[in-house]
Amino acid sequence: MNVADVMTPREDVVTVEIPGTRDDVLEYLQDRSFSSVPVIKETEDGEIYRGIVSRDALIEHPDEDQLALLSEDVPTTTSDTSLAAVAELMRTEHARRIPVVDGDTLEGIVTVTDLVHAIASGDLDGETTVEGLAHRDINTTYEGTPLPVAEQELYYARVPYAVVLDEDGDMTGMLTEVDILEEARVVEGEADTGESIADDDDDWKWESVKAVGNSYMPTRNVEIPAEPVSAFMTSSLLTVSTSRTAQDAAQVMIEHDIEQIPMVTGDQLVGIVQDMDLLEAV
Repeated sequence: MNVADVMTPREDVVTVEIPGTRDDVLEYLQDRSFSSVPVIKETEDGEIYRGIVSRDALIEHPDEDQLALLSEDVPTTTSDTSLAAVAELMRTEHARRIPVVDGDTLEGIVTVTDLVHAIASGDLDGETTVEGLAHRDINTTYEGTPLPVAEQELYYARVPYAVVLDEDGDMTGMLTEVDILEEARVVEGEADTGESIADDDDDWKWESVKAVGNSYMPTRNVEIPAEPVSAFMTSSLLTVSTSRTAQDAAQVMIEHDIEQIPMVTGDQLVGIVQDMDLLEAV
Protein backbone atom coordinates (compact mmCIF):
# COMPACT_ATOMS: atom_id res chain seq x y z
CA MET A 1 0.00 0.00 0.00
CA ASN A 2 1.07 3.55 -0.69
CA VAL A 3 0.42 6.89 0.98
CA ALA A 4 -2.29 7.66 -1.59
CA ASP A 5 -4.32 4.71 -0.27
CA VAL A 6 -4.66 6.08 3.29
CA MET A 7 -3.99 9.83 3.25
CA THR A 8 -6.56 12.56 3.78
CA PRO A 9 -6.86 14.36 0.41
CA ARG A 10 -6.37 18.12 0.13
CA GLU A 11 -10.08 18.91 -0.11
CA ASP A 12 -10.60 17.37 3.34
CA VAL A 13 -7.50 18.82 5.04
CA VAL A 14 -8.04 21.67 7.51
CA THR A 15 -5.50 24.44 6.86
CA VAL A 16 -4.78 27.95 8.06
CA GLU A 17 -3.73 30.74 5.76
CA ILE A 18 -0.97 33.33 5.90
CA PRO A 19 -1.49 36.04 7.02
CA GLY A 20 -3.22 34.77 10.14
CA THR A 21 -2.89 34.59 13.91
CA ARG A 22 -2.34 31.98 16.60
CA ASP A 23 -6.02 32.25 17.56
CA ASP A 24 -6.93 30.76 14.17
CA VAL A 25 -4.77 27.72 14.92
CA LEU A 26 -5.85 27.39 18.55
CA GLU A 27 -9.48 27.27 17.44
CA TYR A 28 -8.80 24.39 15.05
CA LEU A 29 -6.66 22.46 17.52
CA GLN A 30 -9.27 22.77 20.24
CA ASP A 31 -12.27 21.99 18.06
CA ARG A 32 -10.72 19.07 16.17
CA SER A 33 -8.11 17.72 18.63
CA PHE A 34 -5.37 18.00 16.00
CA SER A 35 -1.70 18.11 16.95
CA SER A 36 -0.81 20.45 14.08
CA VAL A 37 -2.29 22.33 11.14
CA PRO A 38 -0.74 22.89 7.68
CA VAL A 39 -0.15 26.49 6.64
CA ILE A 40 -0.82 27.68 3.10
CA LYS A 41 -0.49 30.98 1.26
CA GLU A 42 -2.66 32.09 -1.64
CA THR A 43 -0.72 33.65 -4.51
CA GLU A 44 -1.55 34.75 -8.04
CA ASP A 45 -0.29 31.37 -9.22
CA GLY A 46 -2.40 29.44 -6.74
CA GLU A 47 -2.00 27.90 -3.31
CA ILE A 48 1.48 27.32 -1.89
CA TYR A 49 2.29 25.03 1.03
CA ARG A 50 4.29 26.91 3.71
CA GLY A 51 4.76 24.47 6.61
CA ILE A 52 3.06 23.35 9.81
CA VAL A 53 1.94 25.05 13.04
CA SER A 54 1.93 22.60 15.95
CA ARG A 55 0.62 22.52 19.51
CA ASP A 56 4.24 22.63 20.70
CA ALA A 57 4.90 25.84 18.76
CA LEU A 58 1.93 27.56 20.42
CA ILE A 59 3.06 26.46 23.87
CA GLU A 60 6.74 27.28 23.39
CA HIS A 61 6.12 30.72 21.82
CA PRO A 62 3.12 32.20 23.67
CA ASP A 63 4.12 35.79 22.86
CA GLU A 64 4.26 35.19 19.10
CA ASP A 65 1.02 35.89 17.25
CA GLN A 66 1.84 35.67 13.53
CA LEU A 67 1.46 32.35 11.73
CA ALA A 68 4.36 33.12 9.44
CA LEU A 69 6.69 33.09 12.46
CA LEU A 70 5.02 30.13 14.19
CA SER A 71 5.15 27.98 11.06
CA GLU A 72 7.94 25.41 10.88
CA ASP A 73 9.40 23.17 8.20
CA VAL A 74 8.70 19.47 8.65
CA PRO A 75 9.48 16.38 6.57
CA THR A 76 7.16 15.82 3.62
CA THR A 77 6.33 12.82 1.49
CA THR A 78 4.70 11.99 -1.83
CA SER A 79 1.53 10.09 -2.64
CA ASP A 80 3.41 7.17 -4.22
CA THR A 81 5.61 6.51 -1.15
CA SER A 82 5.06 3.12 0.48
CA LEU A 83 3.43 2.97 3.91
CA ALA A 84 6.47 1.15 5.29
CA ALA A 85 8.70 3.99 4.13
CA VAL A 86 6.49 6.71 5.57
CA ALA A 87 6.28 4.75 8.85
CA GLU A 88 10.08 4.82 9.00
CA LEU A 89 10.06 8.55 8.26
CA MET A 90 7.60 9.18 11.08
CA ARG A 91 9.72 7.16 13.50
CA THR A 92 13.03 8.80 12.65
CA GLU A 93 11.64 12.33 12.49
CA HIS A 94 9.17 11.92 15.41
CA ALA A 95 6.49 13.36 13.13
CA ARG A 96 2.82 12.55 13.73
CA ARG A 97 1.46 14.27 10.62
CA ILE A 98 3.38 14.40 7.35
CA PRO A 99 2.23 16.66 4.54
CA VAL A 100 1.90 14.99 1.16
CA VAL A 101 3.21 17.40 -1.46
CA ASP A 102 3.92 17.71 -5.13
CA GLY A 103 6.45 20.52 -5.47
CA ASP A 104 4.89 23.45 -3.57
CA THR A 105 1.38 22.02 -3.75
CA LEU A 106 -0.25 20.37 -0.76
CA GLU A 107 -1.95 17.16 -1.91
CA GLY A 108 -2.99 15.83 1.48
CA ILE A 109 -1.89 14.68 4.93
CA VAL A 110 -0.84 11.26 6.15
CA THR A 111 -0.93 10.74 9.91
CA VAL A 112 0.18 8.16 12.43
CA THR A 113 -3.53 7.40 12.90
CA ASP A 114 -3.76 6.45 9.22
CA LEU A 115 -0.98 3.93 9.74
CA VAL A 116 -2.53 2.65 12.97
CA HIS A 117 -5.72 2.06 10.96
CA ALA A 118 -3.67 0.04 8.47
CA ILE A 119 -2.13 -2.01 11.30
CA ALA A 120 -5.55 -2.56 12.90
CA SER A 121 -7.03 -3.81 9.61
CA GLY A 122 -4.07 -6.08 8.83
CA ASP A 123 -2.86 -4.07 5.83
CA LEU A 124 0.42 -3.51 7.70
CA ASP A 125 2.23 -6.05 9.84
CA GLY A 126 1.00 -6.03 13.44
CA GLU A 127 1.99 -9.44 14.81
CA THR A 128 4.76 -8.16 17.12
CA THR A 129 3.73 -8.26 20.78
CA VAL A 130 3.48 -4.94 22.59
CA GLU A 131 5.95 -6.13 25.23
CA GLY A 132 8.72 -5.50 22.72
CA LEU A 133 7.32 -2.14 21.60
CA ALA A 134 6.32 -0.43 24.85
CA HIS A 135 8.31 2.18 26.75
CA ARG A 136 9.25 1.21 30.30
CA ASP A 137 9.76 4.84 31.34
CA ILE A 138 6.25 6.03 32.17
CA ASN A 139 5.17 9.62 32.78
CA THR A 140 2.79 9.89 35.74
CA THR A 141 1.11 12.60 37.76
CA TYR A 142 -0.94 12.78 40.96
CA GLU A 143 -4.70 13.22 40.59
CA GLY A 144 -4.62 16.25 42.90
CA THR A 145 -1.95 18.12 40.90
CA PRO A 146 -3.12 21.50 39.56
CA LEU A 147 -3.65 21.20 35.82
CA PRO A 148 -1.04 23.86 34.91
CA VAL A 149 1.58 21.99 36.93
CA ALA A 150 0.67 18.76 35.16
CA GLU A 151 1.03 20.59 31.83
CA GLN A 152 4.57 21.56 32.80
CA GLU A 153 5.27 17.94 33.72
CA LEU A 154 4.20 16.85 30.24
CA TYR A 155 6.24 19.64 28.69
CA TYR A 156 9.46 18.79 30.54
CA ALA A 157 8.98 15.05 30.03
CA ARG A 158 8.43 15.69 26.29
CA VAL A 159 5.49 13.29 26.15
CA PRO A 160 1.81 13.97 25.35
CA TYR A 161 0.34 12.06 28.29
CA ALA A 162 0.49 11.29 31.99
CA VAL A 163 -0.91 8.23 33.73
CA VAL A 164 -2.82 9.61 36.71
CA LEU A 165 -2.22 8.02 40.13
CA ASP A 166 -4.15 8.30 43.37
CA GLU A 167 -2.65 8.69 46.85
CA ASP A 168 -2.02 4.94 47.00
CA GLY A 169 -0.16 4.95 43.69
CA ASP A 170 -2.94 3.15 41.83
CA MET A 171 -3.92 4.16 38.30
CA THR A 172 -7.09 6.26 38.20
CA GLY A 173 -7.02 7.81 34.73
CA MET A 174 -5.12 9.33 31.82
CA LEU A 175 -4.35 12.98 31.11
CA THR A 176 -3.28 14.05 27.62
CA GLU A 177 -2.13 17.29 26.04
CA VAL A 178 -5.42 17.32 24.13
CA ASP A 179 -7.26 17.45 27.48
CA ILE A 180 -5.11 20.41 28.48
CA LEU A 181 -5.46 22.20 25.14
CA GLU A 182 -9.23 22.02 25.42
CA GLU A 183 -8.99 24.17 28.56
CA ALA A 184 -6.35 26.59 27.26
CA ARG A 185 -7.20 30.23 26.70
CA VAL A 186 -4.99 32.90 25.17
CA VAL A 187 -5.28 36.16 27.12
CA GLU A 188 -3.76 39.59 26.73
CA GLY A 189 -3.01 42.12 29.43
CA GLU A 190 -0.49 44.29 31.22
CA ALA A 191 1.39 43.65 34.42
CA ASP A 192 3.64 45.76 36.60
CA THR A 193 7.01 44.07 36.46
CA GLY A 194 8.35 45.89 39.52
CA GLU A 195 12.09 46.23 39.96
CA SER A 196 13.09 44.12 36.98
CA ILE A 197 11.67 40.96 38.54
CA ALA A 198 8.95 38.96 36.83
CA ASP A 199 5.91 38.13 38.94
CA ASP A 200 5.62 34.36 39.03
CA ASP A 201 3.07 34.19 41.84
CA ASP A 202 0.04 35.54 40.00
CA ASP A 203 -1.86 32.68 38.29
CA TRP A 204 -0.40 29.51 36.78
CA LYS A 205 0.89 30.45 33.33
CA TRP A 206 2.99 28.90 30.61
CA GLU A 207 4.86 32.17 30.20
CA SER A 208 5.57 34.62 33.04
CA VAL A 209 5.49 38.38 32.53
CA LYS A 210 8.80 39.59 31.15
CA ALA A 211 10.64 42.13 33.30
CA VAL A 212 11.84 45.20 31.42
CA GLY A 213 12.90 47.77 33.99
CA ASN A 214 10.31 49.31 36.29
CA SER A 215 7.59 49.57 33.67
CA TYR A 216 4.54 47.97 32.13
CA MET A 217 4.89 45.58 29.24
CA PRO A 218 2.04 44.13 27.14
CA THR A 219 1.99 40.36 27.54
CA ARG A 220 0.27 37.47 25.86
CA ASN A 221 -0.18 34.31 27.90
CA VAL A 222 -1.79 30.95 27.55
CA GLU A 223 -3.72 30.23 30.74
CA ILE A 224 -5.35 27.07 32.00
CA PRO A 225 -7.46 26.62 35.13
CA ALA A 226 -5.60 25.76 38.36
CA GLU A 227 -7.94 22.91 39.22
CA PRO A 228 -6.89 19.33 40.00
CA VAL A 229 -6.06 16.88 37.23
CA SER A 230 -8.92 14.65 38.38
CA ALA A 231 -11.41 17.18 36.96
CA PHE A 232 -10.00 16.86 33.43
CA MET A 233 -8.54 13.35 33.10
CA THR A 234 -10.17 10.41 31.36
CA SER A 235 -11.13 8.11 34.21
CA SER A 236 -12.29 5.12 32.13
CA LEU A 237 -8.76 3.76 31.75
CA LEU A 238 -8.04 1.10 29.13
CA THR A 239 -5.01 -1.19 29.46
CA VAL A 240 -3.25 -3.85 27.41
CA SER A 241 -1.36 -6.94 28.61
CA THR A 242 2.20 -7.74 27.54
CA SER A 243 1.08 -10.68 25.38
CA ARG A 244 -1.22 -8.67 23.10
CA THR A 245 -0.05 -7.80 19.59
CA ALA A 246 0.44 -4.46 17.89
CA GLN A 247 -2.69 -5.19 15.87
CA ASP A 248 -4.68 -5.74 19.08
CA ALA A 249 -3.42 -2.44 20.51
CA ALA A 250 -4.13 -0.64 17.22
CA GLN A 251 -7.70 -1.88 17.21
CA VAL A 252 -8.25 -0.59 20.76
CA MET A 253 -6.73 2.78 19.86
CA ILE A 254 -8.94 3.17 16.80
CA GLU A 255 -12.10 2.01 18.54
CA HIS A 256 -11.65 4.39 21.48
CA ASP A 257 -9.86 7.25 19.67
CA ILE A 258 -6.80 7.23 21.95
CA GLU A 259 -3.07 7.56 21.30
CA GLN A 260 -1.56 5.57 24.17
CA ILE A 261 -2.43 2.60 26.37
CA PRO A 262 -0.84 1.61 29.71
CA MET A 263 0.68 -1.88 29.56
CA VAL A 264 0.05 -4.05 32.61
CA THR A 265 0.95 -7.39 34.10
CA GLY A 266 -2.00 -8.23 36.28
CA ASP A 267 -2.71 -4.97 38.11
CA GLN A 268 0.89 -3.77 37.86
CA LEU A 269 1.73 -0.90 35.49
CA VAL A 270 4.84 -1.98 33.57
CA GLY A 271 4.93 0.19 30.45
CA ILE A 272 3.15 2.51 28.05
CA VAL A 273 2.30 1.76 24.42
CA GLN A 274 1.94 4.85 22.23
CA ASP A 275 0.59 4.86 18.72
CA MET A 276 4.03 5.80 17.35
CA ASP A 277 5.46 2.68 19.03
CA LEU A 278 3.22 0.50 16.86
CA LEU A 279 5.09 1.71 13.78
CA GLU A 280 8.08 -0.32 15.01
CA ALA A 281 6.08 -3.44 14.11
CA VAL A 282 5.77 -2.44 10.45
